[in-house]
Amino acid sequence: MPEISVLDSTIHYHDRGTGTPIVFLHGNPGSSHLWRHVLPAVGPGRLLAPDLIGMGRSGKPDLDYTFADHARYLDAWFDALGLDRVILVGHDWGGALAFDWAARHPDRVRGIAFLETIVRPMAWEELTEQARARAEKIRTPGVGEELFLKQDLFIRQAFTGGVLTPVQETDLAEYLAPFPTPDSRRPVLAWARQLPLGGEPAELVARIEKYDAWLAASADVPKLLLTFEGSPTLLIREEVAAWCAENIAALETVHCGASGHHAPEDRPAEIAAAISAWADRHDLR
Repeated sequence: MPEISVLDSTIHYHDRGTGTPIVFLHGNPGSSHLWRHVLPAVGPGRLLAPDLIGMGRSGKPDLDYTFADHARYLDAWFDALGLDRVILVGHDWGGALAFDWAARHPDRVRGIAFLETIVRPMAWEELTEQARARAEKIRTPGVGEELFLKQDLFIRQAFTGGVLTPVQETDLAEYLAPFPTPDSRRPVLAWARQLPLGGEPAELVARIEKYDAWLAASADVPKLLLTFEGSPTLLIREEVAAWCAENIAALETVHCGASGHHAPEDRPAEIAAAISAWADRHDLR
């Protein structure tokens, strides 16, 4: 699997097949390993799945690991590979990064598929009592560090509790490997603290509002929302899916069954089939 120099670091990525580039972007606290069962079933295309900076096997430069940092390194990766007229597939923060990149590079995007991602700024009132308490702890100085840096429990829980079926031990080890020390887990905490709640962080909320405007106006770019059911960990539930249908142009929605938040672990075949059929319906590849 190749690695390429970007800015002052390196990005590790999967690269298989030829033709139209289809870029799969993971979220927190994952890596490109998330897509291992999806990629082989998608069909034709040049299938690419990078590890975000500071995650997976990519480099870990000394950064704050803000959304803007991730976008800057991802921009450099796209440009280093000369990727153009791409199909984007994003999960969790990977979906938000896909929206952001597309809004800033509209002439280089053929279509966007997304699942369990951040489609709009959120209000504290939207969270369950449990989720709100957890978000408050994450943002509290000292408490967040205790939860995310001094232990790897968040990463373990993501792939044992954020899925309907816990991953195999070998796969859990793959997810844990990039984060063996407190310092190596800083990107995980940084992502968790950036969930756009109550207007904060302001610079990220402004960025989300910009890509929301593009999503609403870009009727020429086909979009696909994959939805799921059956878990309290799901981010896109019925009311959010309804918001997407009302506010995102050229959107199709495909329901893929029961799953936890890390849906490519629970429903890889359904996800791959939905993306493949959508891409072929719109002659995207």
